[in-house]
Amino acid sequence: MSAEPRINDRIRVPEVRLVGPSGEQVGIVPLAKALELAQEYDLDLVEVAANARPPVCKLMDYGKFKYESAMKAREARKNQAHTVIKEMKLRPKIDPHDYDTKKGHVVRFLKQGDKVKITIMFRGREQSRPELGYRLLQRLAEDVQDLGFVESNPKQDGRNMIMVLGPHKKKTEAMAEARQAQEARKADAKANPGRSQNPLDLVDESGEAAETAEAAQTPAEAPAEA
Repeated sequence: MSAEPRINDRIRVPEVRLVGPSGEQVGIVPLAKALELAQEYDLDLVEVAANARPPVCKLMDYGKFKYESAMKAREARKNQAHTVIKEMKLRPKIDPHDYDTKKGHVVRFLKQGDKVKITIMFRGREQSRPELGYRLLQRLAEDVQDLGFVESNPKQDGRNMIMVLGPHKKKTEAMAEARQAQEARKADAKANPGRSQNPLDLVDESGEAAETAEAAQTPAEAPAEA
């Protein structure tokens, strides 16, 4: 359809190829006849292919058409996938419990289809042992290799070392799976109204509520060495 369709008396051609309101081909008719049919059906005559010879026009409710087009565009924007870069900070001498907790966050981010920037923070004497950070990043990449890959190899950035992990799963796929899981949880809740529900299941499709809840449970890291 042309960007600025002409409607009714704005059409200036002797004849048009007319398409009926249900998509049926009426044929080539004089413009006056097409306008007469539009008035008879109480519809608009809209030029949908101005460069054709003769131009193609269709009988339609243009106001309804514009409304439905706006709703479709709104829905498309709503479902549009935006890749987000999350960040997770670790210390080179992180204890096993903290490591498992942080890894859990990285796993969830990758499952959501987001990239993850991993930052190793060096402080004090740790700055003289960059190999500790490098080994930790390699370990993390291996632990989540089923969900993501190393998009940007570890590199030193001042007192930090940074690596970026990319998800194997596309954002759109992750969003679709999240919606299906949410619908399944709702159906299960309706089928079993008396059963208690995990509060982390009460999240929107983006999983942000779960992220906040889990982050609140993350223990504080040990203070840096002198």
